[in-house]
Parts: sequence; C-alpha cells; structure tokens
Amino acid sequence: MPQKSNSDGGVGSTAELDAIVVGAGFAGLYMLHRLRSMGLTVRVFEAGSGIGGTWYWNRYPGARCDVESLEYSYQFSEELQQEWQWPEQYSSQPEILRYVNHVADRFDLRKDVELDTRVISAFFDDANNCWKVRTDRGDSVSARYCIMATGCLSSRNMPDFEGLEEFGGSWYHTGNWPHEEIDFTGLRVAVVGTGSSAIQAIPVIAKQAAHLFVFQRTANYSVPGRDGPLDPAVEQRVKADYAGFRQSNSAQPFGASTVISDELAMDLEPEERRRRFQTQWDKGGGLPFLGSFADLILDREANAAAIEFIHEKIHNLVDDKTVADLLAPKNTFGCKRLCVDTGYYQTYNRGNVTLVDISGAPIERINRDGLTTNGQDYQVDAIVFATGFDAMTGALLKIDVRGSGGVKLGEKWADGPRAYLGLGVSGFPNMFTITGPGSPSVLTNMLPSIEQHVNWIAECVDYLGENELTRIEPLVEAEDEWLVTVNEVASQTLFTSCNSWYLGSNIPGKPRVFMPYIGYPPYVEKCKEVVANGYEGFALSA
Repeated sequence: MPQKSNSDGGVGSTAELDAIVVGAGFAGLYMLHRLRSMGLTVRVFEAGSGIGGTWYWNRYPGARCDVESLEYSYQFSEELQQEWQWPEQYSSQPEILRYVNHVADRFDLRKDVELDTRVISAFFDDANNCWKVRTDRGDSVSARYCIMATGCLSSRNMPDFEGLEEFGGSWYHTGNWPHEEIDFTGLRVAVVGTGSSAIQAIPVIAKQAAHLFVFQRTANYSVPGRDGPLDPAVEQRVKADYAGFRQSNSAQPFGASTVISDELAMDLEPEERRRRFQTQWDKGGGLPFLGSFADLILDREANAAAIEFIHEKIHNLVDDKTVADLLAPKNTFGCKRLCVDTGYYQTYNRGNVTLVDISGAPIERINRDGLTTNGQDYQVDAIVFATGFDAMTGALLKIDVRGSGGVKLGEKWADGPRAYLGLGVSGFPNMFTITGPGSPSVLTNMLPSIEQHVNWIAECVDYLGENELTRIEPLVEAEDEWLVTVNEVASQTLFTSCNSWYLGSNIPGKPRVFMPYIGYPPYVEKCKEVVANGYEGFALSA
C-alpha cells in the first residue's frame, strides 16, 4: 500500500516515499506524472542543473533529432499535442529542450524534482521490503519502488588520452557541452570521432574554424536530413486525427510513421532498385532510407546494394577521391545507427578541413599544443571529443545498485546485461528500468517506447496496490529465456555483423552482448500478454 512522506526532502533529508525515480529526462518526467496522478508520493533525482536528460547535456553545434517532431513528442495528453507547435520537421536541441521545460511547467512537475543531485547508491532492504537511496548531497531516502530512468545514451565515453591534462587549449565532449555559446572563429580545432554527434557538429564548426582537423577511426554511413520548416498543412492533417496517427505509427517496426517496403531489394532490376534508393535519399532521414526495402538489414546481397549506392553518393559529393575513399564505410550498412546530416560530406571540400585517418594509427598522445598520431603533430587551439557513450548500461552501472541479499548489479551483469523485457532484473525486487537492455528502445522512436514502458510500470504498481501485493521481481528462468529470445532475433539480422555500441564494442572491456530487442510491435504485444497472464514471468508476493 502507498507509504506517506515523512519529510519535505532537501539536502541531508531522510524520507519515506512510494517511489524514487532516477533521472529527469523524457522518461523520468512522464514516470513522475503517471505515479503522481495515481496519488503516490514520488521524488525524482537529477544530476544535471536542469531537466531534459539527453537534450539537456547534448548542446553541441548542430544537435538535432533524427525522428520527425510530430512523432518525437509525448502523446499522453491530447491538449498538449494540439497546443504545441513545432517550427521544424526535425527539431533542433534548443527546441526540444524548450518543449520539455514547457511540459514540466504545464504539469507542475518541478516541485518533485531535485536537480544537481546524483544518486550514488541504491540498496534493497529485505527486512523492510524497500529501497534505500543515497545521493551525493547527503539525501537518504527510502521508497517501495526504485525506477531507473537513467537513459540509454547518457553515460559519456571519454577515452583515457595520455597527456590531456597538459593541453593548453580548451576541450569539450559533445555529450557534456557548455551552456554558453562556444565560438571557434579563427581557431584551429580538432574533432575526434565521426559518429552521429560529430557528423552533426562538423559542418557547423567548419564554418567557424580557421582550420578543422577531423580524426576518424571508423567511417559511418550518413544520409541527408532534408530538414526544413514544418508544413502547416501536414501539421493540420496530423492534429485532425493525432490518435489515429499515433496508432498507425505504433504498428510500424520503428514505432514511427516510416513504412518499411514489403519488397525485397534483389527482386527489382538494378535501375529500378537504384531509383528507389534515390527516392528515399531525396526524401531524407535515416528511417525512410532504412525502409527502402524489407531486407536491407537481413540479406547480404541487398545490403551490398545499399552500400554501393551510398559509396557512389559519397564519391559524387566529395571532390578528393582519396578523402572520399576514407569516408566510405567498409562495414555492413545499418549495423550501426544510421546517421543523418546537413552537408556533412560536402564539408570535406572546404579548404580549411582536413580528414586524418587514425584507423591504423590511433592518437598517441595529447600535449600542450595539440595531438600526435602516426608520428605527426597537429597543433590545435581546441579539441572536441565526439567519442560517444557507454550505451544502455553505463549510467546504471555507475550507481552502486544492490538487490536482495546485497547482490551487486555490476556483478550480476559482469558477463553482460540480463533483464526481463528490459523492465526488471531478477534479484532486484521492486526495481524497474525504463527502456533498459532487452527492450527495443534505441531501435525505435524513443518517445513511444518510453511511454509504453512508463504506462506498463504505472499499471503494474497500481495492480500491486489493488491486490495488496508489496513485491515483484522477474523469475530467473523468465529472464534467461528472454535473453535467448533477444539474441536469437538479433542473430537473424546483420545488426551483429560489426562492432557497434549496440554490442558495447566501443567500450574497452565491456562484454559483447547485443543489448536492444529487435521488433517493436511484437515486443508491445509480449508485454500485454505478460500482464494478461497475471504478470507471467514475475514473482509477486505480499
């Protein structure tokens, strides 16, 4: 049954709550809203000085969402959907952050969020059947439920570069960008990495810098974003039946409006196949291009056709053949997240941009004046590290989480994450993970995935209360079976054919396990089936 708060909170406080939520991004804020509307006492802890999660931290130049604005938004409130107006088809980081703050104010969420507060430990108390959470500000809080809304891409990967402390200029990480505007005008700048963040930032930085050096270990596939103002007629049409629009999207593999063609690439003649690729390329966006054919990520021959088309595009866009060859990825198309850009490849035609290949000779060290690789020194005034994230598990494992009997989450996941449906972990009662490993999460439109998880958790908590149950956790056998399912589905695709952050391959020493589940609509149906069967796969007790 709900516990009542005995403290107003604050630094050094001790409190008893119904639920603690870790993280105040899209997931944490909606979780707060749902639980509070059920009459439960909730507190959200957020390490940042503001809300917004990913969109609070990632303020780098050119940061933009690769899912259309009308879809990358909450759907729990029809009034919110109708009143908010998106200026662009694909929203920029400032606009998304403005939206999140509007939601927090509109639903009066800030009063239950503690900013600048990092959770350092969460222990399950078997005797009292509750979670004990401590923060870096001295808070000591207990709650029946602990809900991790720590995000899939929120733990920055910062390689240990020798000599970084000696560097005399300024350095930044795209995942922790300063709040003030950074002006690179007249500076020599190095960007380390060519993943999604770098591909968005490089064209913007190149227009300011006196000279830009891009250090590339692995080339990535990117397609044009084709962003522009949101067509008022499109907005009006969607808002006339937003519920129908959302319902239609929920039936698609990505949880977005992109419809994957049911045609197979190799069933078409080469010229017809190329015309299809060209149509999707002209349309813009990563999801539309991935949806060109049903088998791009399933069949090697179809995948090779996509690679050939994109390689041709790169060579047409980049004047220097040697540079174009370096920018043309050698790995499987789509096995890494497909990037979306605004003039990325054309940027290498600028006289002030140099591509440095470090695939065979990594950065040796950083010194006072710049970087050294392959025996050559590059003098720069600023360094931008676009080195990505410890995805899906990194943020959670930075917290000292201990379940029943004091079992450490880090030890349980020593050989890779194990979670039932990405929602819960055996041995960790009353702890839920939003879009955790084993859920579709990063292979979908994140907002519907977040809302589906939050709604499932809220309904579960309500069910427990209604039935006077106080404890829930996955069964070990259900967790094991789900892990097998996740891997079996992944093995039928080409997603596992290259080193990617889906597998944790970008983090030295991290177990190589394919973490997301492929298949959004079937996953949602599985979650419904679990509930219909009395929370099948979970142990419930009073």
